[in-house]
Amino acid sequence: MLFSCVHVACYRNSNKRSLLKMMSSEGPIKGPRPLVVCGPSGSGKTTLLKKLFEEFPHTFGFSISHTTRAPRAGEEHGVHYYFIDKNKMNEQIDNNEFIETAVFSGNIYGTTKNEVCNIQKSGKVCVLDIEPQGVEQIKKTDLNPILVYNNPPSLKDLELRLRKRQTESEESLQKRLAAADQEIAYGLTEGNFHKIIHNVGIDESYKEFKEFIVKELKAQEDTGVVIRWE
Repeated sequence: MLFSCVHVACYRNSNKRSLLKMMSSEGPIKGPRPLVVCGPSGSGKTTLLKKLFEEFPHTFGFSISHTTRAPRAGEEHGVHYYFIDKNKMNEQIDNNEFIETAVFSGNIYGTTKNEVCNIQKSGKVCVLDIEPQGVEQIKKTDLNPILVYNNPPSLKDLELRLRKRQTESEESLQKRLAAADQEIAYGLTEGNFHKIIHNVGIDESYKEFKEFIVKELKAQEDTGVVIRWE
């Protein structure tokens, strides 16, 4: 399936149907392959990405997701997420404005085409932090993403990290842990990702993560794709 700001499959949880539409475009955007990072909340992927952006500030551009959930304490619109009304987001999904969407705890999350296009046009590597539902959808585009799964040490460790945040009710915590169990099974299934990072120690995990990403980007340079390192 073409993306190039062309065809994509979107997912809407309310009726669980795929939306596949044709849309006009200016043609494919020539740029680096996007980097897709997946992993349960609390697995350490945010820390990995933060270190990557700090070391390569001109190379990567983070794709800010839309969500229908309410902001948490300290979260800002346009920085952490684009917070949007559910009716408005469903309208945009119907208009085929999203590359991928996923639903968790009754809230919709998604990545718009414009967000990815704008980062690609800037010459940066677009970074997406998305759920397994979104991973499966983006695989069906022609974006040819680099797929990395970040695996937590264990569900117990994950629970301790989430409890330490003190941002979840007991009910929402249990939902996250149940979802994490399924996400881990998906992440560790052979063929779903190009690289699995077992995030036990952050320094070692980041070194492995960075070396893999840099190697993949260098391989693209060999084919004529320009990567911004400075």
